[in-house]
Amino acid sequence: MRELTHFIGGKHVKGTSGRFTEGYQPMTGEIISKVPLASKAETRAAVENALAAQPAWAATNPQRRARVLMKFLELVARDNDKIADVIAREHGKTIIDAKGDIQRGIEVIEFCVGAPHLMKGEYTEGAGPGIDIYSLRQPLGVVAGITPFNFPAMIPMWKFGPAIACGNAFVLKPSERDVGAPLLFAELMIEAGLPPGILNVVNGDKEAVDALLDDGDVRAIGFVGSTAIAEYVYARGTANGKRVQCFGGAKNHMVIMPDADMDQAVDALIGAGYGSAGERCMAISVVVPVGEQTADELVKRLVPRVESLKIGPSTDASADFGPLVTAQALERVRGYVDLGIKEGATLAVDGRGFKMQGYENGFYLGGCLFDNVTKDMRIYKEEIFGPVLSIVRAKKYEEALALCNDHEYGNGVAIFTRDGDAARDFAARVQVGMVGVNVPIPVPLAYYTFGGWKRSVFGDLNQHGPDSIRFYTKTKTVTSRWPSGTKEGAEFSIPTMK
Repeated sequence: MRELTHFIGGKHVKGTSGRFTEGYQPMTGEIISKVPLASKAETRAAVENALAAQPAWAATNPQRRARVLMKFLELVARDNDKIADVIAREHGKTIIDAKGDIQRGIEVIEFCVGAPHLMKGEYTEGAGPGIDIYSLRQPLGVVAGITPFNFPAMIPMWKFGPAIACGNAFVLKPSERDVGAPLLFAELMIEAGLPPGILNVVNGDKEAVDALLDDGDVRAIGFVGSTAIAEYVYARGTANGKRVQCFGGAKNHMVIMPDADMDQAVDALIGAGYGSAGERCMAISVVVPVGEQTADELVKRLVPRVESLKIGPSTDASADFGPLVTAQALERVRGYVDLGIKEGATLAVDGRGFKMQGYENGFYLGGCLFDNVTKDMRIYKEEIFGPVLSIVRAKKYEEALALCNDHEYGNGVAIFTRDGDAARDFAARVQVGMVGVNVPIPVPLAYYTFGGWKRSVFGDLNQHGPDSIRFYTKTKTVTSRWPSGTKEGAEFSIPTMK
């Protein structure tokens, strides 16, 4: 069993708090590592390293900062297989899924290479008599990110990429369940030429999180996780005067209209509902067929597909998905399946009895499918975060739209239809932040912003895209005058353009 480290000031640092958590390999259930849990003092050491290094990095011209990110991309490509293997063994997702995790992070780093253009300000010559006005985008200073277990590569890159490109120093607190990829990224950034202290990784639990939230030298916090913790981080961070963006839970619906291509819709549901064992904030967890005939046809086609899903160890290239991340996650999801039966939903496919031969101690659950779910059930209201799909039947389009709009979460949504009018109306009226039309997981590309609505998000600016540059910079506006005539005397009113 390997004892892992923090990464502070450009090097690996052993934990000194005396507190550890165990890191598991989900496909076997074995303990494979000891992860140190940082104390307040260790967290402060990371902030102090960042604070000391940041001014020189901010003074480095944006193009040179971008070149470090370009080199980082080369190194990630070189070590792609190694990083994917670490993710698969620590998280449980398949190798191909782990590579997708890395790729979506890479795309944001590629976007961040363009930060020199994105950070340009504005200039107005002759705004008044002898007066010029211009604006600057400047880094905030030391910023931090608190990232989840389900995307140990993508979300850290979404956070530290734009922050570092803009001239900030970054303290990353990844999920303690799978810290391997973030530690590798910190090493690769140093190899790419990033000065020590600009990217620090502190492993920890609530003590480290609270230390970052309360530290007066941390100017901004980005968070991804559950809604309850997102709300806590947002409230505590903003109370301490920080800029905060928090992304929480989801219950993503997919509406299937009577005219939809049912083969396409079923294929989409299988991937979007069960990929990565459902441990995605953008997973489709509710499907809403419109009309009984549509619902019956969907169930007829969906049941055998769910029953034939191939669950396997993370190293099996032919597996559709692997185990859940921990034994606790497995029990939680099984508990929701038990609850759905008690609430009166029809369990059309029951994956609770699945056992992986040769991996009996792994955290596996087969695909589960509920039919006749109603909006008053907890399995509909709450995020399950597992390979469980619920069918909620709607009689009409307006009822399906209302289900999406009335839910407390508003992260992602999709509609499958051949009708352009229906798709256009849905996209205009649905109260959800990211919408797919015949696209089941509508995650925008890196040059657009990612973010939901309602209780899926706390804060005003989204992740990646132009919003990320706005979040990690502050705008300064300069009004200058170079007098060429005689002094006209004091003015006591607010300056205006007469």
